[in-house]
Amino acid sequence: MKSAQCYIGRTPLKNPVICGSGEHVMTEAGLRLALKTGVGGVVAKSVNETMAARDQLDRTDYALLDGQWNRLPWDFSAPHHATLACRSGLQKMDFDSWLDIIARLDDHAANSGQYVIGSIILADLEASLVMARRMEAAGVRILEFNIGTPYGDEASGVVTTERVTSRVTEIVKAVCDTVDIPVWAKITGQSENVAALAQAAREGGADAVVLMGRFLGMIPELDTQAPLLETNLGTGGGWALPITCYWLAKTRKTLGAEVPLVGMNGARSGHDVLRMLLAGAHAVEISSAVFTNGFGVLSEAIETVEKYLSDRSQAPADITGRAADQLRPFADLPQRPGYWEQFVPPGAV
Repeated sequence: MKSAQCYIGRTPLKNPVICGSGEHVMTEAGLRLALKTGVGGVVAKSVNETMAARDQLDRTDYALLDGQWNRLPWDFSAPHHATLACRSGLQKMDFDSWLDIIARLDDHAANSGQYVIGSIILADLEASLVMARRMEAAGVRILEFNIGTPYGDEASGVVTTERVTSRVTEIVKAVCDTVDIPVWAKITGQSENVAALAQAAREGGADAVVLMGRFLGMIPELDTQAPLLETNLGTGGGWALPITCYWLAKTRKTLGAEVPLVGMNGARSGHDVLRMLLAGAHAVEISSAVFTNGFGVLSEAIETVEKYLSDRSQAPADITGRAADQLRPFADLPQRPGYWEQFVPPGAV
Protein backbone atom coordinates (compact mmCIF):
# COMPACT_ATOMS: atom_id res chain seq x y z
CA MET A 1 0.00 0.00 0.00
CA LYS A 2 1.31 3.44 -0.91
CA SER A 3 1.82 6.00 1.83
CA ALA A 4 -0.51 8.98 2.28
CA GLN A 5 2.57 11.16 2.75
CA CYS A 6 2.78 14.29 0.63
CA TYR A 7 5.23 17.14 0.21
CA ILE A 8 4.64 20.86 0.41
CA GLY A 9 7.83 22.07 -1.19
CA ARG A 10 10.63 20.94 1.12
CA THR A 11 8.24 19.90 3.87
CA PRO A 12 6.96 16.31 4.19
CA LEU A 13 3.48 15.86 5.66
CA LYS A 14 2.31 12.47 6.95
CA ASN A 15 -0.97 13.04 5.10
CA PRO A 16 -2.55 15.90 3.13
CA VAL A 17 -5.13 16.87 5.79
CA ILE A 18 -4.31 20.05 7.75
CA CYS A 19 -6.35 21.63 10.52
CA GLY A 20 -6.78 25.25 9.46
CA SER A 21 -6.55 28.23 11.77
CA GLY A 22 -9.60 29.37 13.72
CA GLU A 23 -11.13 29.72 17.15
CA HIS A 24 -10.98 25.95 17.61
CA VAL A 25 -7.16 26.22 17.86
CA MET A 26 -7.11 29.37 20.00
CA THR A 27 -5.81 27.42 23.01
CA GLU A 28 -3.25 24.77 23.85
CA ALA A 29 -6.11 22.35 24.47
CA GLY A 30 -7.49 22.96 20.98
CA LEU A 31 -4.09 22.47 19.37
CA ARG A 32 -3.61 19.20 21.24
CA LEU A 33 -7.04 17.93 20.19
CA ALA A 34 -6.27 18.73 16.57
CA LEU A 35 -2.90 16.94 16.72
CA LYS A 36 -4.55 13.92 18.33
CA THR A 37 -6.61 13.33 15.17
CA GLY A 38 -3.44 12.51 13.22
CA VAL A 39 -3.45 15.44 10.79
CA GLY A 40 -0.30 16.34 8.90
CA GLY A 41 -0.27 19.76 10.53
CA VAL A 42 -2.24 22.28 12.56
CA VAL A 43 -2.21 26.01 11.79
CA ALA A 44 -2.35 27.84 15.12
CA LYS A 45 -4.74 30.75 15.57
CA SER A 46 -3.31 33.84 13.88
CA VAL A 47 -1.65 36.63 15.80
CA ASN A 48 -0.37 40.12 15.13
CA GLU A 49 1.00 43.01 17.13
CA THR A 50 -2.04 45.27 17.42
CA MET A 51 -4.07 45.74 20.58
CA ALA A 52 -7.06 46.35 18.33
CA ALA A 53 -6.77 42.78 17.05
CA ARG A 54 -7.03 41.47 20.60
CA ASP A 55 -9.99 43.75 21.23
CA GLN A 56 -11.65 42.34 18.11
CA LEU A 57 -11.93 38.91 19.74
CA ASP A 58 -14.34 40.40 22.29
CA ARG A 59 -16.55 41.67 19.44
CA THR A 60 -16.94 38.35 17.65
CA ASP A 61 -20.19 36.64 16.76
CA TYR A 62 -21.12 33.60 14.72
CA ALA A 63 -24.08 32.14 12.87
CA LEU A 64 -24.80 28.88 11.07
CA LEU A 65 -27.23 29.09 8.18
CA ASP A 66 -29.15 26.51 6.17
CA GLY A 67 -29.77 26.53 2.42
CA GLN A 68 -32.59 29.07 2.88
CA TRP A 69 -30.34 31.42 4.92
CA ASN A 70 -32.18 30.61 8.14
CA ARG A 71 -30.30 30.25 11.43
CA LEU A 72 -29.32 26.75 12.51
CA PRO A 73 -28.58 25.68 16.08
CA TRP A 74 -24.91 25.67 17.04
CA ASP A 75 -24.89 22.08 18.31
CA PHE A 76 -21.77 20.73 16.57
CA SER A 77 -23.83 18.69 14.11
CA ALA A 78 -24.07 21.19 11.26
CA PRO A 79 -25.23 19.65 7.96
CA HIS A 80 -22.77 19.47 5.10
CA HIS A 81 -24.51 22.30 3.25
CA ALA A 82 -24.37 24.74 6.19
CA THR A 83 -22.83 28.18 5.76
CA LEU A 84 -20.73 29.74 8.50
CA ALA A 85 -21.05 33.52 8.79
CA CYS A 86 -18.92 35.27 11.37
CA ARG A 87 -16.97 38.25 12.49
CA SER A 88 -13.88 36.62 13.85
CA GLY A 89 -11.02 37.77 16.04
CA LEU A 90 -7.34 37.12 16.56
CA GLN A 91 -5.39 35.54 19.38
CA LYS A 92 -5.83 37.58 22.54
CA MET A 93 -3.02 35.95 24.48
CA ASP A 94 0.20 37.96 24.61
CA PHE A 95 2.66 36.97 21.92
CA ASP A 96 5.30 35.56 24.28
CA SER A 97 2.85 33.17 25.91
CA TRP A 98 1.30 32.08 22.61
CA LEU A 99 4.72 31.56 21.02
CA ASP A 100 5.79 29.40 23.95
CA ILE A 101 2.77 27.15 23.41
CA ILE A 102 3.23 26.91 19.64
CA ALA A 103 6.96 26.20 19.85
CA ARG A 104 6.55 23.61 22.60
CA LEU A 105 3.76 21.78 20.80
CA ASP A 106 5.56 21.94 17.45
CA ASP A 107 8.58 20.32 19.08
CA HIS A 108 6.31 17.64 20.53
CA ALA A 109 4.52 17.18 17.19
CA ALA A 110 7.81 16.41 15.45
CA ASN A 111 7.89 13.08 17.30
CA SER A 112 4.81 11.95 15.38
CA GLY A 113 5.76 13.53 12.04
CA GLN A 114 3.35 16.44 12.50
CA TYR A 115 3.64 20.23 12.60
CA VAL A 116 2.17 23.07 14.58
CA ILE A 117 2.35 25.92 12.11
CA GLY A 118 2.74 29.49 13.31
CA SER A 119 0.40 32.02 11.73
CA ILE A 120 0.91 35.77 11.48
CA ILE A 121 -1.75 38.00 9.98
CA LEU A 122 -0.49 41.20 8.42
CA ALA A 123 -1.10 44.59 10.00
CA ASP A 124 2.25 46.38 10.22
CA LEU A 125 4.98 44.75 8.13
CA GLU A 126 7.94 45.62 10.35
CA ALA A 127 6.17 44.27 13.41
CA SER A 128 5.28 41.12 11.48
CA LEU A 129 8.92 40.60 10.55
CA VAL A 130 9.94 40.82 14.20
CA MET A 131 7.33 38.19 15.07
CA ALA A 132 8.49 35.97 12.21
CA ARG A 133 12.09 36.11 13.41
CA ARG A 134 11.03 35.27 16.93
CA MET A 135 8.95 32.31 15.75
CA GLU A 136 11.92 30.90 13.87
CA ALA A 137 14.26 31.50 16.81
CA ALA A 138 11.82 29.65 19.09
CA GLY A 139 12.00 26.59 16.83
CA VAL A 140 8.69 26.87 14.97
CA ARG A 141 9.29 24.97 11.72
CA ILE A 142 6.70 26.49 9.35
CA LEU A 143 5.18 29.97 9.12
CA GLU A 144 1.86 30.71 7.44
CA PHE A 145 1.78 34.41 6.60
CA ASN A 146 -1.79 35.53 6.12
CA ILE A 147 -2.37 38.40 3.72
CA GLY A 148 -5.76 37.05 2.68
CA THR A 149 -8.09 37.69 5.59
CA PRO A 150 -11.62 38.68 4.53
CA TYR A 151 -11.75 41.36 7.24
CA GLY A 152 -9.21 43.85 5.91
CA ASP A 153 -11.88 46.20 4.58
CA GLU A 154 -13.86 46.05 7.82
CA ALA A 155 -11.05 46.22 10.39
CA SER A 156 -8.72 48.90 9.07
CA GLY A 157 -5.47 49.06 10.99
CA VAL A 158 -6.15 45.69 12.61
CA VAL A 159 -5.56 43.37 9.65
CA THR A 160 -4.70 43.91 6.00
CA THR A 161 -5.97 42.21 2.85
CA GLU A 162 -3.53 42.54 -0.04
CA ARG A 163 -4.85 42.44 -3.61
CA VAL A 164 -2.10 44.30 -5.54
CA THR A 165 0.42 41.86 -7.00
CA SER A 166 3.45 44.12 -6.59
CA ARG A 167 2.60 44.64 -2.93
CA VAL A 168 2.12 40.89 -2.39
CA THR A 169 5.57 40.21 -3.82
CA GLU A 170 7.12 42.96 -1.73
CA ILE A 171 5.57 41.74 1.52
CA VAL A 172 6.27 38.05 0.97
CA LYS A 173 9.85 38.78 -0.08
CA ALA A 174 10.42 40.76 3.11
CA VAL A 175 9.23 37.80 5.18
CA CYS A 176 11.17 35.21 3.20
CA ASP A 177 14.33 37.32 3.40
CA THR A 178 13.89 37.49 7.17
CA VAL A 179 13.50 33.78 7.99
CA ASP A 180 14.88 30.53 6.61
CA ILE A 181 11.94 28.32 7.60
CA PRO A 182 9.29 27.56 4.96
CA VAL A 183 6.82 30.41 4.45
CA TRP A 184 3.32 29.61 3.24
CA ALA A 185 1.59 32.72 1.90
CA LYS A 186 -2.18 32.71 2.41
CA ILE A 187 -3.95 34.87 -0.16
CA THR A 188 -7.44 36.21 -0.62
CA GLY A 189 -10.09 34.89 -2.97
CA GLN A 190 -11.57 38.38 -3.23
CA SER A 191 -9.72 39.17 -6.44
CA GLU A 192 -10.45 39.05 -10.13
CA ASN A 193 -7.24 37.03 -10.57
CA VAL A 194 -6.28 34.81 -7.65
CA ALA A 195 -3.69 33.05 -9.81
CA ALA A 196 -1.85 36.35 -10.30
CA LEU A 197 -1.73 36.87 -6.53
CA ALA A 198 -0.35 33.34 -6.14
CA GLN A 199 2.29 34.04 -8.75
CA ALA A 200 3.21 37.26 -6.96
CA ALA A 201 3.60 35.35 -3.69
CA ARG A 202 5.87 32.82 -5.36
CA GLU A 203 7.95 35.59 -6.89
CA GLY A 204 8.40 36.88 -3.36
CA GLY A 205 9.84 33.52 -2.34
CA ALA A 206 6.90 31.72 -0.73
CA ASP A 207 7.47 27.99 -0.41
CA ALA A 208 3.76 27.40 -0.88
CA VAL A 209 0.59 29.37 -1.53
CA VAL A 210 -2.56 28.80 0.50
CA LEU A 211 -5.71 29.68 -1.39
CA MET A 212 -7.96 31.01 -0.29
CA GLY A 213 -9.46 32.82 2.71
CA ARG A 214 -13.18 33.13 3.39
CA PHE A 215 -15.24 35.59 1.38
CA LEU A 216 -16.65 38.79 2.83
CA GLY A 217 -20.42 38.94 2.55
CA MET A 218 -23.55 40.59 3.92
CA ILE A 219 -26.75 38.68 4.72
CA PRO A 220 -29.98 40.63 5.35
CA GLU A 221 -32.40 39.08 7.84
CA LEU A 222 -36.05 39.13 6.83
CA ASP A 223 -37.53 39.33 10.32
CA THR A 224 -35.46 42.27 11.49
CA GLN A 225 -34.67 43.77 8.07
CA ALA A 226 -31.17 44.31 9.45
CA PRO A 227 -27.83 42.77 8.49
CA LEU A 228 -27.12 39.43 10.13
CA LEU A 229 -24.83 40.01 13.13
CA GLU A 230 -25.00 43.75 12.34
CA THR A 231 -22.11 43.93 9.87
CA ASN A 232 -20.31 42.41 6.89
CA LEU A 233 -19.16 38.89 7.67
CA GLY A 234 -16.60 36.30 6.71
CA THR A 235 -18.61 33.56 5.00
CA GLY A 236 -17.65 30.02 4.09
CA GLY A 237 -19.21 26.66 3.43
CA GLY A 238 -19.35 23.75 1.04
CA TRP A 239 -20.67 26.05 -1.69
CA ALA A 240 -17.18 27.61 -1.89
CA LEU A 241 -15.53 24.36 -3.02
CA PRO A 242 -16.12 24.81 -6.79
CA ILE A 243 -14.67 28.33 -6.61
CA THR A 244 -11.60 27.15 -4.73
CA CYS A 245 -11.14 24.23 -7.12
CA TYR A 246 -11.41 26.59 -10.09
CA TRP A 247 -8.62 28.77 -8.75
CA LEU A 248 -6.49 25.79 -7.76
CA ALA A 249 -6.68 24.50 -11.33
CA LYS A 250 -6.12 27.95 -12.81
CA THR A 251 -3.16 28.59 -10.54
CA ARG A 252 -1.65 25.19 -11.31
CA LYS A 253 -1.83 25.97 -15.02
CA THR A 254 -0.35 29.44 -14.50
CA LEU A 255 2.50 28.51 -12.15
CA GLY A 256 3.20 24.91 -13.13
CA ALA A 257 2.43 21.56 -11.55
CA GLU A 258 5.51 21.62 -9.33
CA VAL A 259 4.44 24.71 -7.34
CA PRO A 260 2.99 23.64 -3.96
CA LEU A 261 -0.59 24.78 -3.42
CA VAL A 262 -2.63 24.33 -0.25
CA GLY A 263 -6.38 24.44 -0.78
CA MET A 264 -8.89 25.80 1.71
CA ASN A 265 -12.39 27.29 1.79
CA GLY A 266 -15.09 24.74 1.06
CA ALA A 267 -13.50 21.51 2.30
CA ARG A 268 -15.73 19.90 4.92
CA SER A 269 -14.84 16.21 4.57
CA GLY A 270 -12.29 13.76 3.25
CA HIS A 271 -14.11 13.64 -0.08
CA ASP A 272 -13.75 17.42 -0.34
CA VAL A 273 -10.04 17.09 0.44
CA LEU A 274 -9.72 14.62 -2.43
CA ARG A 275 -11.61 16.94 -4.77
CA MET A 276 -9.20 19.76 -3.99
CA LEU A 277 -6.23 17.44 -4.54
CA LEU A 278 -7.63 16.50 -7.94
CA ALA A 279 -7.99 20.22 -8.69
CA GLY A 280 -4.31 20.86 -7.96
CA ALA A 281 -3.84 21.16 -4.19
CA HIS A 282 -0.91 19.33 -2.63
CA ALA A 283 -2.63 19.45 0.78
CA VAL A 284 -5.88 20.88 2.15
CA GLU A 285 -6.80 22.87 5.25
CA ILE A 286 -10.14 22.22 6.96
CA SER A 287 -11.24 24.96 9.33
CA SER A 288 -14.93 25.94 9.44
CA ALA A 289 -16.15 22.33 9.58
CA VAL A 290 -13.92 21.66 12.59
CA PHE A 291 -15.18 24.80 14.30
CA THR A 292 -18.83 23.89 13.73
CA ASN A 293 -18.70 20.09 13.99
CA GLY A 294 -15.72 19.22 16.18
CA PHE A 295 -12.32 17.63 15.75
CA GLY A 296 -13.80 14.31 14.63
CA VAL A 297 -14.18 15.91 11.19
CA LEU A 298 -10.39 15.70 10.84
CA SER A 299 -9.97 12.05 11.81
CA GLU A 300 -12.87 11.10 9.53
CA ALA A 301 -11.30 13.07 6.68
CA ILE A 302 -7.97 11.30 7.12
CA GLU A 303 -9.68 7.91 7.15
CA THR A 304 -11.62 8.75 3.98
CA VAL A 305 -8.53 10.02 2.15
CA GLU A 306 -6.39 7.05 3.15
CA LYS A 307 -9.06 4.52 2.14
CA TYR A 308 -9.64 6.19 -1.22
CA LEU A 309 -5.93 6.18 -2.01
CA SER A 310 -5.41 2.64 -0.71
CA ASP A 311 -8.31 1.26 -2.77
CA ARG A 312 -6.68 2.70 -5.88
CA SER A 313 -3.04 1.99 -4.95
CA GLN A 314 -2.33 5.70 -5.28
CA ALA A 315 -0.45 8.31 -3.28
CA PRO A 316 -1.51 11.96 -2.95
CA ALA A 317 1.04 12.97 -5.58
CA ASP A 318 -0.55 10.53 -8.05
CA ILE A 319 -3.87 12.36 -8.01
CA THR A 320 -2.74 15.96 -7.45
CA GLY A 321 -4.04 18.00 -10.37
CA ARG A 322 -5.36 14.98 -12.26
CA ALA A 323 -8.78 16.55 -12.86
CA ALA A 324 -7.28 20.00 -13.49
CA ASP A 325 -5.04 18.60 -16.22
CA GLN A 326 -8.07 17.17 -18.04
CA LEU A 327 -9.93 20.47 -18.32
CA ARG A 328 -10.97 21.25 -21.89
CA PRO A 329 -11.96 24.59 -23.46
CA PHE A 330 -15.63 24.90 -24.39
CA ALA A 331 -14.70 25.00 -28.08
CA ASP A 332 -13.13 21.53 -27.84
CA LEU A 333 -16.27 19.88 -26.48
CA PRO A 334 -18.59 17.98 -28.85
CA GLN A 335 -21.62 19.66 -30.37
CA ARG A 336 -24.98 18.14 -29.36
CA PRO A 337 -27.78 20.08 -31.07
CA GLY A 338 -30.98 20.14 -29.03
CA TYR A 339 -29.37 18.50 -25.99
CA TRP A 340 -30.19 21.50 -23.82
CA GLU A 341 -33.92 21.05 -24.35
CA GLN A 342 -34.21 18.20 -21.82
CA PHE A 343 -33.04 20.49 -19.02
CA VAL A 344 -35.55 23.35 -19.34
CA PRO A 345 -38.93 23.41 -17.51
CA PRO A 346 -41.85 21.59 -19.16
CA GLY A 347 -43.53 23.65 -21.85
CA ALA A 348 -40.52 25.92 -22.41
CA VAL A 349 -39.58 24.24 -25.71
